[in-house]
Amino acid sequence: MEFSYEVKDSYAEVKADGRLNMVSAPKLREFVTDVIAGGSNRIVVNLENTAFMDSSGLGALIGCLKAARQAGGDLRIAAVQPQVKMVLQLTSMDKVLTAYPSVEEAFGND
Repeated sequence: MEFSYEVKDSYAEVKADGRLNMVSAPKLREFVTDVIAGGSNRIVVNLENTAFMDSSGLGALIGCLKAARQAGGDLRIAAVQPQVKMVLQLTSMDKVLTAYPSVEEAFGND
């Protein structure tokens, strides 16, 4: 899995390309922690190119959400693919991690 980020006006967009599983989950946590340490506590994780996520990936997203909130910010997800959306719904985590249709809409009204 590849990660990259870009700082926008009021948030940082983290792009996750590949499978979010037990191998890549710790890398996502570390990557987002580094983004937060760099001064961005409002983060949108762009899952447009993430076709698969398992429970480890879900745990990583929840951990990243907690880290962002502890830093006084928030973490949101965008462009969620069908399999990832199914995992969120089956675990009821779609109530905690609201999926937005696009990165721009995630913090669009804040």
